[in-house]
Amino acid sequence: MGKKILIVDDEPNIVDILKFNLQKEGYETKEAYDGEEAVRLNNQYEPDLILLDVMLPKMDGFSVCRKIREKYNTPIIMLTAREEEIDQVLGLELGADDYITKPPSIRVLLSRIKSNLRRTEIQEKENDNSSGSHIINVGKLQIDTKRFEVRRSGEDLHLTIREYELVKFLAERLGQIFTREQLLKEVWGYEFPGDKRTVDVTVARIREKIEDETQDSGKYIHTKRGIGYYIKYVTD
Repeated sequence: MGKKILIVDDEPNIVDILKFNLQKEGYETKEAYDGEEAVRLNNQYEPDLILLDVMLPKMDGFSVCRKIREKYNTPIIMLTAREEEIDQVLGLELGADDYITKPPSIRVLLSRIKSNLRRTEIQEKENDNSSGSHIINVGKLQIDTKRFEVRRSGEDLHLTIREYELVKFLAERLGQIFTREQLLKEVWGYEFPGDKRTVDVTVARIREKIEDETQDSGKYIHTKRGIGYYIKYVTD
């Protein structure tokens, strides 16, 4: 049976187009036309990925994303007809893994879906096949590759899956600088160019969570101006 995708959009023509193309690729689909139905179907259907429109009746996409993230780490791709940066930033801050503007290029959308599903499969295999030490230590941070958690001094920092993946990727390559394009390819798995702001927003969100303002400000994720990002713990 193919992977299950929940399509959430109040425009029937968009839903029909997405449903047709996804089923043609071998995916199983369910459809929701408002936010409340989306939350209910997610709980019942437990999809492998969610395509979530922003503008929905009864409960908007941001509220749906927030509600789902209370219990589930299912990959969420936000769909929006609006291109304002604030919408994209808000979606990522609420835990969405990706966003794409409507009407979406089917080729690009399918690529994003495959990359998000592939990352989930890789995580599961790494967890099943892991042996020996599964803790990466960087300063006061502990990256637990079995639990998919990042802790600071033993406290769980509640990172989203994408935030966790980015921290893990950089922590495994301490001091190595990666451009935004490289991170989009290696962490997000994009086969086509993505919006580099996705990386910047995710890094900013991670910094808010992992750095103790009184003790660790600026000590973990560093910016190489004009190039990209890297992790290196800086002691006093």
